[in-house]
Amino acid sequence: MEIDPSRRILIVLHQETSSAGRVGQVLQASGFSLDIRRPPLGHTLPETLEGHAGVVMFGGPMSANDHDDFVKRETDWLSVPLRENKPFLGICLGAQLLVKHLGGHVKSHDDGLVEIGWYPLRATEAGRKLMHWPEMVYQFHREGFSLPKDATLLATAEHYPNQAFRYGENAWGVQFHAELTRAMMQRWVVRGAHRFVMPGAQQGRDHLGGRLIWDRHLKQWLAEFLELIFGRECAGTLQTGDEAKGQHPVGRRMVGRRGVA
Repeated sequence: MEIDPSRRILIVLHQETSSAGRVGQVLQASGFSLDIRRPPLGHTLPETLEGHAGVVMFGGPMSANDHDDFVKRETDWLSVPLRENKPFLGICLGAQLLVKHLGGHVKSHDDGLVEIGWYPLRATEAGRKLMHWPEMVYQFHREGFSLPKDATLLATAEHYPNQAFRYGENAWGVQFHAELTRAMMQRWVVRGAHRFVMPGAQQGRDHLGGRLIWDRHLKQWLAEFLELIFGRECAGTLQTGDEAKGQHPVGRRMVGRRGVA
């Protein structure tokens, strides 16, 4: 049966075992289908998005500054959603690639600080006009990005001031991770434990403990944010147990220099 392009989202992942996590769950619960591509594994990205309603580009262990061919191809490819004005959401690496495409820069903190764990978030005036934002968000990165020229800053934080932005009508980037299911976070904590000694990082018990306190608000924000971007009512509440179930199998998570996939 032919898939309605208005109900298909292009999902760009960066490892064989990565999944779209809670983003995929919310989108599928809202009636979208997922077209999953993994450029590091040789998957190509479409020359046009006529067959898709939009794009979500996720994180990964690589840097937007790496010289791998697929990094350059992905960065250049971002001209497609921008030219066609299709909804695009970049998460962590995805946001950083968008920044690079728009002429900005991606770099580590001048004092070597990282954000690995739960950290406060402050919405800007422009961000507050759009929606309600969570006060705490989950992070796992050691590089941040500049604010692209003509972009609107939506949320900020102390050490990495550019946390969320909008460019034009339909391009969005966020530094933090709202897509993690409980099982995904547990894997990140295990595989990324050696990162917890880095300046500013939190210990694993604080990652999981913070989830009990702050994740409900982050999950609700994600559903509302996806609805804002993709224009279809998204499922605001996942049923009990859904968090432990990915819409695709989630295997071993590899931790790289800048974050996790």
